[in-house]
Amino acid sequence: MGANILLINTGGTIAMAATKVGFAPKAGLLEQALDGLRRDGMQSHISLTAFTPLIDSANASFADWNRIAKTIAQAHDHYDGFIVTHGTDTLAFTSAALCFALEGLAKPVILTGSMVPLGIKGSDGAGNLIDAIAAAETAPPGVWVQFAGQRLHGARIRKVHSQAHGAFSASDNSAIPPLQVAPNLIRHVFGNPDLVILSMAPGQSVKAMTAALALCDGGVLRVFGAGTLPDDAGLAAALHAAHARGIPMIAVSQSAEGGVRLGTYAAGNLLREAGVIDGADMTPEAAYAKLAHVLSLPEPDRAARLHRTLCGESQ
Repeated sequence: MGANILLINTGGTIAMAATKVGFAPKAGLLEQALDGLRRDGMQSHISLTAFTPLIDSANASFADWNRIAKTIAQAHDHYDGFIVTHGTDTLAFTSAALCFALEGLAKPVILTGSMVPLGIKGSDGAGNLIDAIAAAETAPPGVWVQFAGQRLHGARIRKVHSQAHGAFSASDNSAIPPLQVAPNLIRHVFGNPDLVILSMAPGQSVKAMTAALALCDGGVLRVFGAGTLPDDAGLAAALHAAHARGIPMIAVSQSAEGGVRLGTYAAGNLLREAGVIDGADMTPEAAYAKLAHVLSLPEPDRAARLHRTLCGESQ
């Protein structure tokens, strides 16, 4: 006996076909792939629901995160597991977002996609889909990414290659699974905050960063190494002004591994003085999704959740 699984097709490369201007989502392709798996003897029962229209994940938004989370929450008690097919460009953002959105998740949610569309020679789509079905049958509760033969922690992944089939990697494994434990499922709805990701660079325009910090509701600062940034009076003033407005900011490292450790270098002392949160080894994607989640909560609840590891996003 197989499992009862709901597949949510959002679009992405796995569900694309060639057009005059490049690959674009096309309805019906994933349904054809599932029909083929059924003819080959697939045991699990797969129900499919799809975005209308399907999207390229470059266009994914907070509203799309809410659509996916709402679909899972409404069907949570009726299925054994869930699969979300998604474009790879922003899959890491969406997987982290679902970790924060679905508190008390008691079923596996498996995100997958492909680097080459279904039906195109050399496609990895069918293999990833088969692996995702197996993961939805057997994985523990939580939000996972199944890709290129690996099952990865949904709050700790990043896309590391733009073309290779093995496009995703996870930061150091966490002992905390990709879910928030709770007795009952609680769906957190994302609002529409003005968020910004600012990446430090030598000689970068302080005017541009000041403008962004003056307008945003929250920010992710991609700092150098273990947590340094330029010693610039204008940047310092902008960070202090944002802190005075109560704007949450999370520092993450531009380095792929190791994370930040604020206070290691004097060149990073400004971050602590300006109330920037030490993101430890969080990915930029997880930090961004966490800010979006926290800013959707009532103000008294924000600080506690912002400073606490919720789903293995940092350690």
